Amino acid sequence: MLIDTHAHIYLDAFEQDRKETILRAKKADVRFILMPNIDTGTVDAMHQVEERFPDMCKSMMGLHPCSIKNDVESQLLKTKEFIDDRTYVAIGESGIDLYWDKTYFSQQKEALKIQAQWAAELNLPLVIHSRSSMDIILELLEHWSITGLHGVFHCFGGSIDQADRITALGFMLGIGGTLTFKKSQLPQVLDQIDPKHLVLETDSPYLAPVPYRGKRNESSYLSYVAEKLALIYDSTASDISDLTTKNAMKLFKLESTQTRS
Repeated sequence: MLIDTHAHIYLDAFEQDRKETILRAKKADVRFILMPNIDTGTVDAMHQVEERFPDMCKSMMGLHPCSIKNDVESQLLKTKEFIDDRTYVAIGESGIDLYWDKTYFSQQKEALKIQAQWAAELNLPLVIHSRSSMDIILELLEHWSITGLHGVFHCFGGSIDQADRITALGFMLGIGGTLTFKKSQLPQVLDQIDPKHLVLETDSPYLAPVPYRGKRNESSYLSYVAEKLALIYDSTASDISDLTTKNAMKLFKLESTQTRS
């Protein structure tokens, strides 16, 4: 069994064949697809997918850093209203993104802190987006020292030192298709990291693994990530799937979610 801990299956990229995509995921032994929110404009679509496929698709709630502009206060207020009104498996995706635009850096930091506090108060994992900002986020989390905070650094691609700091904070590493890229340095890093700290993800429709790189990603491709990890750890894809599934079940409390379903 596999768990895709990060997939935007509700986006328009899947509008024409969402049901078929989910059926392919089931056939590939994907048990759950966890959906991180982007902003208040994506909530309805995400909820609709969860309502259509309640046994498999589970929603998170958060505000993506790339959606943070001058209206951040109203966006966060509305986001919190959703959190207060409905059950979610995590807060996210949140974080800081300095790759495209640094204009709203201060607002991104404040929004991350607020969402981290929500996660700690609700005992939910925080899903962190850290593009071109991993050291900054680590310094902030270490400085804030929010009691009980835990979660996952989505799309981890950092160094051994960064991985050690992440796990010391009680966070896991989200590993996806970039692991399979030819020039990726991630295999050498993960070779020094205990796989008990890993969960699998796709970030669908983005970052498809080899042999589908450059095409639309989907949850059924998660097995290629598991196979690559098996090579790194001199293990089997089945063992990697079992371990990362247990990690995800525990982190996102999916046992209780499965019972409710």
